[in-house]
Amino acid sequence: MKTYGVNRISFLLPALLALGLLSCSSKQAEPAFEFVEATIEDVQSAIRSGNMSCQAIVSGYLERIEAYDQSSGLHAIIFTNPNAMAKAEEIDRRVASGQALGPLFCAPVLLKDNYDTADMPTSGGSIALKDSVPPDDAFMVRKLREADAIIIAKTNMAEWAFSPKQTVSSSYGTTANAYDLDRVPAGSSGGTASGIAASFGVIGMGSDTGNSIRGPSSHLALFGIRSTMGLTSRDGVIPLAFDRDIAGPMTRTVTDGVKVFDVVAGYDAADPYTELGRDKRESDYTTFLNRDALRGKKLGVLRALVDTDDSDPEITRIFEQALVELREAGAEIVDPFMIKNHDEHMNASNFCMRFRYDMHEYLKSLGDNAPIQDVLEVLDTKQYSPYIEDRLTSFGAGPADVHPNDLETPCPDYPDHPGRQAYLADTLLSMDEAGVDAVIYPSWTNPPAHLDKAVEEYKGDNSQLVAPATGLPAVTVPMGYSYGHLPAGLQILGRPYAEGLLIGMAYSYEQHTQHRVPPALFPELSRE
Repeated sequence: MKTYGVNRISFLLPALLALGLLSCSSKQAEPAFEFVEATIEDVQSAIRSGNMSCQAIVSGYLERIEAYDQSSGLHAIIFTNPNAMAKAEEIDRRVASGQALGPLFCAPVLLKDNYDTADMPTSGGSIALKDSVPPDDAFMVRKLREADAIIIAKTNMAEWAFSPKQTVSSSYGTTANAYDLDRVPAGSSGGTASGIAASFGVIGMGSDTGNSIRGPSSHLALFGIRSTMGLTSRDGVIPLAFDRDIAGPMTRTVTDGVKVFDVVAGYDAADPYTELGRDKRESDYTTFLNRDALRGKKLGVLRALVDTDDSDPEITRIFEQALVELREAGAEIVDPFMIKNHDEHMNASNFCMRFRYDMHEYLKSLGDNAPIQDVLEVLDTKQYSPYIEDRLTSFGAGPADVHPNDLETPCPDYPDHPGRQAYLADTLLSMDEAGVDAVIYPSWTNPPAHLDKAVEEYKGDNSQLVAPATGLPAVTVPMGYSYGHLPAGLQILGRPYAEGLLIGMAYSYEQHTQHRVPPALFPELSRE
């Protein structure tokens, strides 16, 4: 197991006995805790009942990482947190003394390596930042810690988040798909996706500029959510394009994802975009977890993202079955649904090449300890993977210290971008005219590509095509498996700040279908 600042897992058995959290009595034992597919509620119920301590929970997940991650070739985890066991011990003391605990207490978190952590390096998948320890936590990391979740490990990511195709970094190598080690987990949050799918933790955190929460979640049978632009903070998350970036949870169940989302969503003075969503978050997103939420809802099938020239027939078959399942759950299907001027919007030049500027702002936040001042310095030092050289050049176009809106040819921020706002307006008008509550399509129209053909087989990435440009919220939820074992995801896109509605529909679909099954390669470890 890779570690940062620690060499082994400490089980602290004497401390557990002293706290009364383990017993040597002969009374009938509680059922053994199962780490595979465990939920936040499973973890917390086991602790409340005295069946497990938080230290035993954390140790068990660290054991799974040590036993499986490197030996299998998955390579989802880059290092573990040296402070995780101390936090678990603190939670055990608070449990024993009857103190109040946060809503995510003792839930082990796998954190994508672009989230700032003051106690661990944050590299963004780049060897140039491999030893960079930020001065403070990202907003969402702080919220997770305040809720008593435990960051147990960081996960591999595509270098600088450049690739939706694969998860390859110059700092830590290549991550495989937990369902098939010869396949990609997509990018750039593939380490989080494969790690959570393999039950190396309970909460996964990723980021999504165009695909990178929903795409990997689809490829790993997870629930993933991209919020409305402005509802969630990106402060302390290494940027790719600040006017499109979103951070958020990736989990095995909708319930767990929503519990996390409820903690991390909301206004942050350090992220100016959250002024857009100020006072627009729901008071409690978990109240939308209703098994009957699909009943009476009208869903528009965006056929332009279903019946494409390169759609794999297996994915199409699964999607058509999902339509049957949605009807059985009470939804009305509007098929086809079309967005006005959709082709024109998808082909429009609405992407701001602002990576160099956004990275300049991020590197300034590191203070005097920043290893570089300008991200394009890596071109001179050769501290990058060869596959990203063209992207470094193209994404790094323009000056480092001039906001895109102030360039000779301005590229305005999202709220003022005419092309993106026109796309948003046409999408909402089309939804209103069709009377639909949400829009549905496959998250991918193709199965995960083979690792050795990640570029050639990159097809069907629908996540890039509507939500990022429009700023609309979208979720993905498992809808079945192609070719027997390769996950596929159903994407549901909604109106601005309709996260509660999307959460309810995703939960209803999940509960009616129960499509998720764990990957066979990572079973429960023997406890004998």
